[in-house]
Amino acid sequence: MSDILSKKEIEHFIHNGFIRLDNSFSKETADAALDILWNDLPCDRSNPSTWIEPVIRLGMYTNEPFVNSVNTPKLHNAFNQLIGKDKWIPCRNVGTFPVRFPSSQQPNDTGKHVDASFPGNDPNNFLEWRVNVKSKGRALLMLILYSDVSENDAPTIIYEGSHIDVASVLYKEGDSGISFMELAGKLDELPKRKEVFATGKAGTVYLCHPFLVHSGQPHRGSTPKFMAQPPLLLRGELSISDSDIGYSPVEKAIRLGID
Repeated sequence: MSDILSKKEIEHFIHNGFIRLDNSFSKETADAALDILWNDLPCDRSNPSTWIEPVIRLGMYTNEPFVNSVNTPKLHNAFNQLIGKDKWIPCRNVGTFPVRFPSSQQPNDTGKHVDASFPGNDPNNFLEWRVNVKSKGRALLMLILYSDVSENDAPTIIYEGSHIDVASVLYKEGDSGISFMELAGKLDELPKRKEVFATGKAGTVYLCHPFLVHSGQPHRGSTPKFMAQPPLLLRGELSISDSDIGYSPVEKAIRLGID
């Protein structure tokens, strides 16, 4: 199979922190996943008056439609181009779903953040999970759309190029890195970055640098939004200095922030 990503797309990933891949998996796969998710929700798919919460979290899903959606040849090819062949671990679940419903209520999870990737002292306390400059454990953040998402449907806000600023912050923190909450507290001090909305049809996947700053937002549309955001896990460790064999796009992006 020839490479999925063009040279221009790879440069966009390095400098802007993400690429959008349309039609990464089929509508049939997305619909099969939605049927499972709706079955687990405490509300009626055909009756919007039962959609009373702005966000309901579901997870962790290992059913066939979910595993198939993140393991298509197209995605595997892109992973190889961004991280390197044999350097990542295939996804066996898609993590949690923050299902967003049309609501006048303000959801309580719309702050800017960078997803953490390895446990702190208490592995059960997600807010104490950590992230370091080598992105220990995490190769990519993925935003996987299982429903069509327009600008009104609470698309995730991506802060373009913010991964470079975050690399610079993490570089000062050494191998132990900093916690999810500590890092979140520093994000408003970073340079202002262009906001991009992660919109697209069901089957669209945004492959994001692990350091990319992003945030949720309220839902102003009419159709609930279904998106998963699993990590792509690293098999080994990223190399960000003194490499004899060159650097992958994920590593090159980090180097932009630490040079």
